[in-house]
Amino acid sequence: MSVVPHALTPRTAALLLVPPLLWAGNAIVGRLVHELIPPLTLNFLRWVLAFALLLPIAHHVLRRHSPLWSHWKRYALLGLLGVGCYNSLQYLALQTSTPINVTLVASSTPVFMLGMGALFFKQVVRKRQILGAVLSIMGVLLVLCRGDWYALSNVRWVLGDVCVLIATVCWAWYSWLLSHTQEPAQVRGNWAFFLMAQMAFGLVWSGAFTAAEWGGYTGLVDAHISWGWPLVAALIYVAVGPALLAYRCWGLGVQRVGPNIAGFFANLTPVFAATLSALALGELPQTYHIAAFVLIVGGIVVSSRK
Repeated sequence: MSVVPHALTPRTAALLLVPPLLWAGNAIVGRLVHELIPPLTLNFLRWVLAFALLLPIAHHVLRRHSPLWSHWKRYALLGLLGVGCYNSLQYLALQTSTPINVTLVASSTPVFMLGMGALFFKQVVRKRQILGAVLSIMGVLLVLCRGDWYALSNVRWVLGDVCVLIATVCWAWYSWLLSHTQEPAQVRGNWAFFLMAQMAFGLVWSGAFTAAEWGGYTGLVDAHISWGWPLVAALIYVAVGPALLAYRCWGLGVQRVGPNIAGFFANLTPVFAATLSALALGELPQTYHIAAFVLIVGGIVVSSRK
Protein backbone atom coordinates (compact mmCIF):
# COMPACT_ATOMS: atom_id res chain seq x y z
CA MET A 1 0.00 0.00 0.00
CA SER A 2 1.49 3.33 -1.08
CA VAL A 3 1.60 6.33 1.22
CA VAL A 4 0.43 9.70 -0.11
CA PRO A 5 3.14 12.28 0.74
CA HIS A 6 2.11 15.41 2.61
CA ALA A 7 3.39 18.95 2.33
CA LEU A 8 6.74 19.68 3.93
CA THR A 9 6.18 21.24 7.35
CA PRO A 10 8.81 22.83 9.62
CA ARG A 11 8.49 19.86 11.97
CA THR A 12 9.13 17.35 9.18
CA ALA A 13 11.97 19.46 7.82
CA ALA A 14 13.59 19.42 11.26
CA LEU A 15 13.12 15.66 11.36
CA LEU A 16 14.83 15.25 7.98
CA LEU A 17 17.75 17.45 9.02
CA VAL A 18 18.74 14.97 11.72
CA PRO A 19 19.98 12.11 9.45
CA PRO A 20 22.40 14.13 7.25
CA LEU A 21 23.80 15.81 10.36
CA LEU A 22 24.39 12.45 12.03
CA TRP A 23 25.81 10.93 8.82
CA ALA A 24 28.21 13.83 8.49
CA GLY A 25 29.22 13.28 12.11
CA ASN A 26 29.77 9.61 11.26
CA ALA A 27 32.36 10.62 8.65
CA ILE A 28 34.07 13.00 11.08
CA VAL A 29 34.21 10.41 13.85
CA GLY A 30 35.49 7.77 11.44
CA ARG A 31 38.32 10.11 10.50
CA LEU A 32 39.09 11.04 14.10
CA VAL A 33 39.51 7.43 15.27
CA HIS A 34 41.15 5.98 12.16
CA GLU A 35 44.43 5.56 14.04
CA LEU A 36 42.73 3.96 17.07
CA ILE A 37 40.84 1.12 15.39
CA PRO A 38 40.89 -0.61 11.97
CA PRO A 39 38.02 0.47 9.68
CA LEU A 40 36.40 -2.94 9.22
CA THR A 41 36.58 -3.58 12.96
CA LEU A 42 35.00 -0.19 13.64
CA ASN A 43 32.08 -1.08 11.41
CA PHE A 44 31.65 -4.50 13.05
CA LEU A 45 31.70 -3.15 16.62
CA ARG A 46 29.34 -0.35 15.62
CA TRP A 47 26.70 -2.80 14.44
CA VAL A 48 27.28 -5.20 17.34
CA LEU A 49 26.43 -2.37 19.72
CA ALA A 50 23.47 -1.26 17.61
CA PHE A 51 22.24 -4.87 17.54
CA ALA A 52 22.43 -5.09 21.32
CA LEU A 53 20.54 -1.81 21.74
CA LEU A 54 17.80 -2.85 19.34
CA LEU A 55 17.45 -6.43 20.62
CA PRO A 56 15.02 -5.70 23.51
CA ILE A 57 12.39 -4.25 21.14
CA ALA A 58 13.03 -6.34 18.02
CA HIS A 59 14.06 -9.79 19.26
CA HIS A 60 10.79 -11.30 17.99
CA VAL A 61 12.07 -11.12 14.42
CA LEU A 62 14.83 -13.62 15.30
CA ARG A 63 12.45 -16.34 16.46
CA ARG A 64 12.25 -19.59 14.51
CA HIS A 65 8.79 -18.89 13.06
CA SER A 66 9.60 -15.29 12.13
CA PRO A 67 8.99 -14.27 8.46
CA LEU A 68 12.68 -13.32 8.40
CA TRP A 69 13.79 -16.89 7.75
CA SER A 70 11.57 -17.51 4.73
CA HIS A 71 13.25 -14.48 3.09
CA TRP A 72 16.75 -15.11 4.38
CA LYS A 73 18.42 -14.80 0.95
CA ARG A 74 17.04 -11.30 0.50
CA TYR A 75 18.08 -10.14 3.95
CA ALA A 76 21.50 -11.73 3.52
CA LEU A 77 22.03 -9.63 0.39
CA LEU A 78 20.67 -6.46 2.03
CA GLY A 79 22.91 -7.10 5.03
CA LEU A 80 25.92 -7.55 2.76
CA LEU A 81 25.34 -4.34 0.79
CA GLY A 82 24.16 -2.08 3.62
CA VAL A 83 25.64 -3.21 6.92
CA GLY A 84 28.60 -5.13 5.53
CA CYS A 85 29.96 -3.33 2.46
CA TYR A 86 28.67 0.24 2.47
CA ASN A 87 29.72 1.23 5.97
CA SER A 88 32.96 -0.76 5.89
CA LEU A 89 34.02 0.90 2.65
CA GLN A 90 33.19 4.35 3.98
CA TYR A 91 35.34 3.85 7.07
CA LEU A 92 38.08 2.40 4.88
CA ALA A 93 37.86 5.46 2.61
CA LEU A 94 38.41 7.74 5.60
CA GLN A 95 41.82 6.19 6.14
CA THR A 96 43.20 8.09 3.14
CA SER A 97 40.52 10.62 2.18
CA THR A 98 38.84 13.50 3.99
CA PRO A 99 35.24 13.52 5.28
CA ILE A 100 34.42 16.31 2.80
CA ASN A 101 35.63 14.27 -0.16
CA VAL A 102 33.91 11.11 1.05
CA THR A 103 30.51 12.72 1.62
CA LEU A 104 30.67 14.72 -1.63
CA VAL A 105 31.39 11.68 -3.77
CA ALA A 106 28.76 9.67 -1.86
CA SER A 107 26.16 12.36 -2.62
CA SER A 108 26.30 11.28 -6.27
CA THR A 109 24.34 8.14 -5.30
CA PRO A 110 21.20 9.22 -7.24
CA VAL A 111 23.25 9.21 -10.43
CA PHE A 112 24.32 5.61 -9.87
CA MET A 113 20.73 4.74 -9.00
CA LEU A 114 19.62 6.24 -12.32
CA GLY A 115 22.11 4.20 -14.31
CA MET A 116 21.40 1.01 -12.39
CA GLY A 117 17.67 1.46 -12.84
CA ALA A 118 18.07 1.82 -16.61
CA LEU A 119 20.43 -1.14 -16.95
CA PHE A 120 18.87 -3.68 -14.60
CA PHE A 121 15.37 -2.53 -13.60
CA LYS A 122 13.88 -1.40 -16.97
CA GLN A 123 13.54 2.24 -15.94
CA VAL A 124 13.13 4.82 -18.72
CA VAL A 125 15.87 7.47 -18.66
CA ARG A 126 14.79 10.92 -19.85
CA LYS A 127 16.97 13.66 -21.36
CA ARG A 128 16.62 15.80 -18.25
CA GLN A 129 17.87 12.91 -16.14
CA ILE A 130 20.88 12.44 -18.42
CA LEU A 131 21.71 16.14 -18.04
CA GLY A 132 21.42 15.84 -14.29
CA ALA A 133 23.69 12.80 -14.32
CA VAL A 134 26.33 14.69 -16.33
CA LEU A 135 26.30 17.59 -13.85
CA SER A 136 26.64 15.29 -10.85
CA ILE A 137 29.43 13.27 -12.45
CA MET A 138 31.27 16.53 -13.17
CA GLY A 139 30.99 17.32 -9.47
CA VAL A 140 32.49 13.95 -8.54
CA LEU A 141 35.34 14.40 -11.03
CA LEU A 142 36.01 17.86 -9.60
CA VAL A 143 36.54 16.31 -6.18
CA LEU A 144 38.71 13.50 -7.52
CA CYS A 145 41.02 15.90 -9.41
CA ARG A 146 41.13 18.28 -6.41
CA GLY A 147 39.81 21.20 -8.45
CA ASP A 148 42.32 20.97 -11.31
CA TRP A 149 40.58 19.82 -14.50
CA TYR A 150 43.91 19.55 -16.31
CA ALA A 151 45.04 17.01 -13.74
CA LEU A 152 42.37 14.51 -14.82
CA SER A 153 44.73 12.98 -17.38
CA ASN A 154 47.27 12.38 -14.63
CA VAL A 155 44.91 11.96 -11.71
CA ARG A 156 46.22 9.76 -8.92
CA TRP A 157 43.36 8.14 -7.15
CA VAL A 158 43.88 7.46 -3.48
CA LEU A 159 42.38 4.30 -2.03
CA GLY A 160 39.68 6.31 -0.27
CA ASP A 161 38.32 7.70 -3.54
CA VAL A 162 37.98 4.21 -5.00
CA CYS A 163 36.41 2.83 -1.82
CA VAL A 164 33.73 5.50 -1.60
CA LEU A 165 32.80 5.01 -5.27
CA ILE A 166 32.36 1.27 -4.68
CA ALA A 167 30.37 2.05 -1.53
CA THR A 168 28.11 4.35 -3.54
CA VAL A 169 27.40 1.60 -6.08
CA CYS A 170 26.58 -0.79 -3.21
CA TRP A 171 24.14 1.72 -1.70
CA ALA A 172 22.45 2.30 -5.07
CA TRP A 173 21.95 -1.44 -5.51
CA TYR A 174 20.73 -1.70 -1.91
CA SER A 175 18.19 1.09 -2.52
CA TRP A 176 16.81 -0.54 -5.66
CA LEU A 177 16.39 -3.83 -3.84
CA LEU A 178 14.44 -2.04 -1.11
CA SER A 179 12.09 -0.41 -3.60
CA HIS A 180 11.41 -3.46 -5.80
CA THR A 181 10.66 -6.25 -3.37
CA GLN A 182 7.63 -6.46 -1.11
CA GLU A 183 8.48 -7.09 2.55
CA PRO A 184 6.40 -9.24 4.88
CA ALA A 185 3.96 -6.93 6.66
CA GLN A 186 5.25 -7.95 10.09
CA VAL A 187 8.76 -6.84 9.15
CA ARG A 188 8.38 -3.87 6.80
CA GLY A 189 5.70 -2.29 8.95
CA ASN A 190 8.07 -2.07 11.92
CA TRP A 191 11.31 -0.12 11.40
CA ALA A 192 13.04 -1.94 14.28
CA PHE A 193 12.13 -5.37 12.88
CA PHE A 194 13.26 -4.40 9.39
CA LEU A 195 16.61 -3.08 10.60
CA MET A 196 17.13 -6.08 12.87
CA ALA A 197 16.48 -8.46 9.97
CA GLN A 198 19.27 -6.79 7.99
CA MET A 199 21.66 -6.62 10.94
CA ALA A 200 21.21 -10.31 11.73
CA PHE A 201 22.90 -11.21 8.45
CA GLY A 202 24.97 -8.05 8.11
CA LEU A 203 26.87 -8.90 11.28
CA VAL A 204 27.88 -12.22 9.76
CA TRP A 205 29.34 -10.47 6.71
CA SER A 206 30.94 -7.72 8.78
CA GLY A 207 32.37 -10.27 11.19
CA ALA A 208 33.93 -12.18 8.29
CA PHE A 209 35.49 -8.97 6.93
CA THR A 210 36.86 -8.16 10.38
CA ALA A 211 38.35 -11.63 10.74
CA ALA A 212 40.10 -11.17 7.39
CA GLU A 213 41.36 -7.77 8.54
CA TRP A 214 42.89 -9.19 11.74
CA GLY A 215 44.23 -12.18 9.86
CA GLY A 216 46.21 -9.86 7.62
CA TYR A 217 44.40 -11.01 4.49
CA THR A 218 43.34 -7.50 3.45
CA GLY A 219 46.85 -6.06 3.64
CA LEU A 220 45.34 -2.60 3.98
CA VAL A 221 45.93 -1.54 7.59
CA ASP A 222 47.80 -2.65 10.69
CA ALA A 223 45.11 -4.25 12.84
CA HIS A 224 45.29 -2.91 16.38
CA ILE A 225 42.91 -1.25 18.83
CA SER A 226 43.85 1.53 21.24
CA TRP A 227 41.10 1.36 23.84
CA GLY A 228 40.18 4.48 25.75
CA TRP A 229 37.32 6.87 26.36
CA PRO A 230 37.68 8.57 22.94
CA LEU A 231 37.14 5.25 21.15
CA VAL A 232 34.33 4.15 23.47
CA ALA A 233 32.54 7.47 22.96
CA ALA A 234 33.00 7.16 19.20
CA LEU A 235 31.50 3.66 19.17
CA ILE A 236 28.49 4.79 21.19
CA TYR A 237 27.93 7.70 18.82
CA VAL A 238 28.16 5.73 15.56
CA ALA A 239 25.88 3.00 16.96
CA VAL A 240 23.21 5.23 18.48
CA GLY A 241 23.32 8.19 16.06
CA PRO A 242 23.99 7.17 12.43
CA ALA A 243 22.89 3.55 12.83
CA LEU A 244 19.67 3.85 14.90
CA LEU A 245 18.46 7.43 15.39
CA ALA A 246 19.17 8.56 11.82
CA TYR A 247 17.45 5.48 10.41
CA ARG A 248 14.35 6.14 12.51
CA CYS A 249 14.13 9.86 11.64
CA TRP A 250 14.72 9.12 7.97
CA GLY A 251 11.97 6.52 7.87
CA LEU A 252 9.45 8.89 9.48
CA GLY A 253 10.43 11.75 7.17
CA VAL A 254 10.15 9.65 4.01
CA GLN A 255 6.72 8.42 5.10
CA ARG A 256 5.51 11.99 5.53
CA VAL A 257 6.84 13.70 2.38
CA GLY A 258 7.96 10.86 0.10
CA PRO A 259 11.45 9.87 -1.07
CA ASN A 260 11.81 12.59 -3.74
CA ILE A 261 11.69 15.51 -1.30
CA ALA A 262 13.53 13.61 1.41
CA GLY A 263 16.34 12.81 -1.01
CA PHE A 264 17.36 16.46 -1.20
CA PHE A 265 17.94 16.53 2.55
CA ALA A 266 20.40 13.63 2.25
CA ASN A 267 22.58 15.80 0.04
CA LEU A 268 23.06 18.24 2.89
CA THR A 269 25.51 15.72 4.35
CA PRO A 270 28.55 17.26 2.58
CA VAL A 271 27.59 20.72 3.87
CA PHE A 272 27.43 19.46 7.44
CA ALA A 273 30.63 17.45 6.89
CA ALA A 274 32.47 20.56 5.67
CA THR A 275 31.30 22.55 8.69
CA LEU A 276 32.15 19.82 11.18
CA SER A 277 35.52 19.21 9.51
CA ALA A 278 36.43 22.85 9.96
CA LEU A 279 35.43 22.73 13.63
CA ALA A 280 36.81 19.32 14.60
CA LEU A 281 39.64 18.59 12.19
CA GLY A 282 40.75 21.99 10.95
CA GLU A 283 40.14 20.80 7.37
CA LEU A 284 38.65 23.89 5.77
CA PRO A 285 36.58 23.36 2.61
CA GLN A 286 38.21 24.53 -0.61
CA THR A 287 36.62 26.40 -3.47
CA TYR A 288 36.39 23.23 -5.54
CA HIS A 289 34.42 21.54 -2.74
CA ILE A 290 31.76 24.25 -2.97
CA ALA A 291 31.70 24.04 -6.78
CA ALA A 292 31.43 20.25 -6.64
CA PHE A 293 28.55 20.42 -4.19
CA VAL A 294 26.69 22.87 -6.46
CA LEU A 295 27.21 20.58 -9.47
CA ILE A 296 26.11 17.42 -7.63
CA VAL A 297 23.00 18.95 -6.08
CA GLY A 298 22.21 20.79 -9.32
CA GLY A 299 22.36 17.49 -11.18
CA ILE A 300 20.03 15.85 -8.69
CA VAL A 301 17.55 18.75 -8.89
CA VAL A 302 17.56 18.70 -12.70
CA SER A 303 17.18 14.92 -12.97
CA SER A 304 14.37 14.69 -10.41
CA ARG A 305 12.18 17.46 -11.81
CA LYS A 306 9.13 16.44 -13.79
